[in-house]
Amino acid sequence: MAMIHGLGRRALLAAAGVLAAPDVRAQAAWPSRPVRLVVPFPPGGSNDVVARPLAERLQQRLGQPVVIENRAGAGGAIGATAVSQAPADGYTLMVSSSSFATTSVSQRVPWGVLENFTPVALLARSPFIVIVNNDLPVRSIQDLVRLAKERPGRIDYGTSGPGGINHFVTEFFAQRAGVQMNHVPYRGTGPAVTDLVAGHIQLMITTLPSAAGVVRDGRVRLLAYSAEGIPAGAPPAPQVKESGLDYDIAIWWGLFAPHGLPAPILERLNAEANTALRDPDMARLYQGEGARPSPGTPADFVAMLRTDIARWREVAQLANIRID
Repeated sequence: MAMIHGLGRRALLAAAGVLAAPDVRAQAAWPSRPVRLVVPFPPGGSNDVVARPLAERLQQRLGQPVVIENRAGAGGAIGATAVSQAPADGYTLMVSSSSFATTSVSQRVPWGVLENFTPVALLARSPFIVIVNNDLPVRSIQDLVRLAKERPGRIDYGTSGPGGINHFVTEFFAQRAGVQMNHVPYRGTGPAVTDLVAGHIQLMITTLPSAAGVVRDGRVRLLAYSAEGIPAGAPPAPQVKESGLDYDIAIWWGLFAPHGLPAPILERLNAEANTALRDPDMARLYQGEGARPSPGTPADFVAMLRTDIARWREVAQLANIRID
């Protein structure tokens, strides 16, 4: 009986090995077919601009087509939902940005950033800019904070819409500075910049590319950058933290996969993404978005996301930011 029992146990173990073999072989052979890279925003936006040169370089390194799929809607939530429901086999990836984290705390979505996705690689970061209408009597962050305290609720700031990343970063600024300002949401950044120049609003905190022309031409006043990593050739200005505020916020872009991505595929994708980010041509392309490549490990990216999500959840609660 002992011999039979031993044979039975060995047979079960052998059978388990046979059952596991296809999955192991599939991971070892990855990728054996095209990879889908979802961008949950329309073509031409910053996420798309970051994703396309990455896709080209991943395709060269992986030896399989990497196909961009734009799935826009609901602030990126529609595309992210599709990715969260895809198999975690390395054939569905996503490039998203800081708005991925803000959406997770301001909208009712069927996923969590860390619960339903595998963070693969941080791709790039870029500071926000603090700009004001030229007629506003301020020339520094200290001046702005002083004026906002003198005129509580009377400084109008514009954003691309409620719940967007620049809504969050401006409310974060107000909370750290201890001031109250009036939110004026627009349907996109362009109209808000136009009204800032015209003086219909007094303040914006936005990305450099979205307002580069009016900053360069002197039609608005640049007060500060929100973080380190000011792009080469950008107009000079101090960082907000040099003005005495505990403040260092950048917009980021990252590469994600569905939750449960096998470790060998995660390691390979992270390594290939980091190799792409060290390409000088890639750095020049990202510079057009005011961004700098930020290679690192998946663990580094996860730690940054935990901090980011906790920060934006607190901001949303204090400012009552909720999009239902």
